[in-house]
Formats: sequence, C-alpha cells, structure tokens
Amino acid sequence: MPMGEFDLIRRHFSRPVQRAVLGGGDDCALLAPTPGMQIAISTDTLVEGRHFLSTVRPERLGHKALAVNLSDLAACGAQPLAFTLALTLPRVDEPFLAAFADGLYALAQTHGIELIGGDTTAGPLAIGITVLGEVPPGLALRRSGARLGDDIWVSGELGDARLALEVFRGHAQVPGDALEALRMAMEQPTPRVALGMALRGVATSAIDLSDGLSGDIGHVLQASGVGARVAFDAIPRSERLRAQAMARQQQCLLAGGDDYELLFTAPPSQRQRVQAAGAQGGVRVTRIGRIESDAGLRVVSGQPDDDLAQATRIDTPRAFDHFASP
Repeated sequence: MPMGEFDLIRRHFSRPVQRAVLGGGDDCALLAPTPGMQIAISTDTLVEGRHFLSTVRPERLGHKALAVNLSDLAACGAQPLAFTLALTLPRVDEPFLAAFADGLYALAQTHGIELIGGDTTAGPLAIGITVLGEVPPGLALRRSGARLGDDIWVSGELGDARLALEVFRGHAQVPGDALEALRMAMEQPTPRVALGMALRGVATSAIDLSDGLSGDIGHVLQASGVGARVAFDAIPRSERLRAQAMARQQQCLLAGGDDYELLFTAPPSQRQRVQAAGAQGGVRVTRIGRIESDAGLRVVSGQPDDDLAQATRIDTPRAFDHFASP
C-alpha cells in the first residue's frame, strides 16, 4: 500500500520537540520564547532547477534548505529556536526522504533548532522553510545601520558556489580534486549563526550573501542611505577561484550568489572586536572596503587601506534576481 501524507510525516518528520510547548500534529504549534526577547522570522523557498540541481544528494539538500534560512537569522544576530517545513514532492521516494531528513535534522541539532510543524503536498519538488529565532531588544542587526566611515567586512570565502555552477554549466573547468570542494560550497553552505550573535553591539549593519555581493550590499546601501567603495583584491577567495581568469573571478565574487556568508559594517574603532567575533564564530573575517557618502557601490582595484579614490574602477556584473536572472 502506498505511503500516505500523514504516514510520511510520522515516519520522517515527527521527532519529539523539547523547547516548543507543542510541536507538529495539531493545527498549530505552540512556542514560548524567552521572556523579554524579540522574535525574528524568515522564510525561504528552494525550487528544483532554480535553486538546486536534480543531481544534488538528498542529505545535502536537507542541509541547504535549513542552512539558507539559518543564514537569515545569522544576519539578524538571532538565536535559532524553531522552524516549519512545507515540502512539495512529485512522488513518495522513501530513500530520498530518509536522507533528506537526516541532513535536515543534523544541521538542526547543530544549531539547537527544532521542527515544529509544516505541510506536505504533491507537485514539482520544492522546499519551503520558515525559521523563528530570538534576539534581545535593540540588538538585532539590520540593513539600515551603516554609517559614513564604517569598515565593510565579509566572513569566509566568496565565489566557490558560483564557480561550481559554472563548471556544471560547462562554462568553466577545474581539476578533478577541486570539484568536490566547490560542490560542498554550493550544496552544503555553513550558516554563520555564531558570528551573527557575536556581532551584536559591534556591527552597525549586516546582510547574508545569497544573491551576490554587489546586489546584497546594494540593499544595505539603499536602506542606510550611504554609498561604498569595495577593494576587489581584498575580497577573500579560494585558490580554486584564483586560478580562474579575472573575468570569471569578478563574476563569481561580485554576482555569484549562494555564498551564505555575512557582509557587515562596523566602525574602525571596532576592528579588534570584529576579529574577536570572527574567532568566536569560528570563521575568518576580512575587511574589504568602507562606507562613503557618494551614493551607490564602486568596486575598485587594490586593498582597503589604499587610496581607493585613485584606484581603477571595476565594472560590476548584475547580481542574481529571481525574475530577471537566467
């Protein structure tokens, strides 16, 4: 007898909750946040063929589906609490579901977040997750806080996820032993939750890099009413990406997307605290530019401490847009 919707949920997505008052199984879940905290909420949807390839391993897909949402909590400086899952499936595939659930729950356990409900339905493969977190009042990181003279920082390395996509498209080549590392960057990103929490009271603004540096920093600049200069040579990248032609590096670093690192701003007086936050979050943080009064983003050659006003300007490729990008 084919497995039905409720059997599917019971078998793969009904682990007991510990923090929630009531988890899945009723019409609503009940969640009791820590008294005095504010709730942070974010939703993302992943669609096969648009956000992930059909060849991705299901455990990595489960990881990524939650990771991209946890990355939003990280950009807010929020502590993860709970999440819901809306899963659309073309058919019931037990091995796929078991591996998907394993990847999902492994990352959830790492960050102390639990599944409290959701929905399943039939249709083209799509995964929608809503995450809930909590943050002390007045300490949430926002896009609108960047100030004139602030440093611009990023965590980790950028560009490998887009390079992986270009390899799959046949537009770029890498040595065989490099492809798996690129696939991990694209299919199993690391949400910087600990870094986001450590940046409370230090960073003036933050955003996670999901659609490309040039587009995502543009959201910060618009919300904050400022401009920026970014020193292209300072943007951290892997040796795999450095081996590519400069035009490919520019595309992957500035418009690649799927990095899920944090971009944030902070006053120069906070540089030691920023480095300490990086150490606390277990990730390297790199200063790549500064906030300026001139509107818009200017990407130039050189390093952040160079005279960026005299540096060569680099054309900025367009960032990813769901309704404008191929």
